[in-house]
Amino acid sequence: MDKEVFETGLAIRKSVLGEAYVENALANADDFSRPFQEYVTEYCWGAIWGSDGLDRKQRSLLNLGMLAGASRWQEFELHFRGSFVNGMTERELQDVIMQIGCYCGIPAGIEAMRVARRVLAERAQREE
Repeated sequence: MDKEVFETGLAIRKSVLGEAYVENALANADDFSRPFQEYVTEYCWGAIWGSDGLDRKQRSLLNLGMLAGASRWQEFELHFRGSFVNGMTERELQDVIMQIGCYCGIPAGIEAMRVARRVLAERAQREE
């Protein structure tokens, strides 16, 4: 494992997904799942998200489209939450969902909207 890339990935992962979420994922890893958590942190978050070819907002946009297209709704929700940290606005996210509906199909757009509305309601409740 490249410790520097891992630490970069850990910092980005915590920034986007939230420190509590990442700490929980790492703390709950056992001998079987720990290597996968390390892999995700080092390669996905360190090598890929840590690359300077795209900014975080662009990466969020890509992830949302790919996750919706693959019907990975739990990960879609996680990255939808993180997209705000990466600078995406509600208006931009609305257009993302419209494009998901157009290119991935209306059922995918409906599910993306369902997830988005739940996350937005939770965000609004926290702000009250």
